[in-house]
Amino acid sequence: METRHLTPETTEEKIIWYTMIGTYGFYFLGALYLVAPVMAWVLLLFALYQWLGPNKNSSVRNLPNLPVSIMVWFVGMTLMLLALWVGHANFNLGAGNTIKSSIGWAKGWALLAIFPFIGCLSIRPEIIYRAACIVCLHTLILLPVFIGAYVLSLPQNLWVSPLKVLGGPGPEFFTLNLYELEPGTGAPRWRFFTPWAPAAGFVANIYFLLALQEKNIRWRIIGITASIIIVLMSKSRLGVISLASVWAVTWFLTSFGRPVVIYLMGVATFVLGMLAMPLLAFAERMIDAFTQARADSSRVRSALGRIAIDRWSREAPVWGHGVVERGPHMVEYMPIGSHHTWFGLLFVKGIVGLFALALPMLISFLALWRNSFARTSAGAAARTGLSVILLLFLYTFGENLEILPYLIWPGLIFIGMGVALPAADKTANEFNTQSN
Repeated sequence: METRHLTPETTEEKIIWYTMIGTYGFYFLGALYLVAPVMAWVLLLFALYQWLGPNKNSSVRNLPNLPVSIMVWFVGMTLMLLALWVGHANFNLGAGNTIKSSIGWAKGWALLAIFPFIGCLSIRPEIIYRAACIVCLHTLILLPVFIGAYVLSLPQNLWVSPLKVLGGPGPEFFTLNLYELEPGTGAPRWRFFTPWAPAAGFVANIYFLLALQEKNIRWRIIGITASIIIVLMSKSRLGVISLASVWAVTWFLTSFGRPVVIYLMGVATFVLGMLAMPLLAFAERMIDAFTQARADSSRVRSALGRIAIDRWSREAPVWGHGVVERGPHMVEYMPIGSHHTWFGLLFVKGIVGLFALALPMLISFLALWRNSFARTSAGAAARTGLSVILLLFLYTFGENLEILPYLIWPGLIFIGMGVALPAADKTANEFNTQSN
């Protein structure tokens, strides 16, 4: 069992460490939405300064030769910005709206490229694993407060931070929320430090994947336990499915070459063939139960998707509309394309925006899958990154990724770390071989 006391060493590690373990402190101040973008841009500029500055003492692993998957993320997110500008120009939205939306891009889509890049800095994966478990410990400590607030019928929202004047998607990103009640049933759900309950399930899945890699058994138990509790208390259907499936799919993808797995696949194929009809009927019942669990939410999501596809195909197929628009009364005035990344991208940024996200995700998936077979710490980082990519893909069908990087950024770092660390190990091994 690993027992040594982990402490951050490099500047990058210290920034990451204290930002993570300060999650609840920033949330109580209403600053959580602002901290992550500021940290991301500061670390990006810091790395570029080290590389291009007078001393050129870069802490970036092979910055001039960044992995292709990282560069593709930058290209894709730059295309997002271009689509935003073209969409604003096509619909004459004005310079003010264009500037505001560009700032939103810097706090949203841009982070999907910057945080994987940060994974190429001198940051040990163990630091992030441990910090995630510490946040989970803070969650367990605060559980009586969140549950007690509901039991005692305290106000759901304690306050809205004045920092909301700095700009954000909505007041919920700056609100200290203790619990919420389902509109239809009145049942309680908890958001923890996120703007809505399903987002808590998303973040908890990220922390679950990180906690699985923690070497200290006590911290690992704390991280896994708290992550499961958050998913269950958020009552996120997609969160439960992801919790049960992502790690298993990752294990299969990185183990299917083993004889025992091949044997199990053969047995499973035979059994599935024999039980195909009953299993199909069971799957249909499960899908129906999943939909009916929150029927109103499923109805609104479906209607938002239909509206987004119809208006995208008729009005702005290539570059999109440039901005989010509120839907009609039938969808409770929810933004068109929200609750679904792909529909939202098509509506706001057209087919250009869709490919700007799809291609980086696909290339990163292939790169991380290739690196995940190594049975080293670098391979473990690659497997974590692979799990994160799979999780992101699942959540593109239930959330809009654009506004959540400020919460899921510890996972995004492993997308870059999972391709940078194996490359660094390979370079070191080649150097040692040549030296010998």
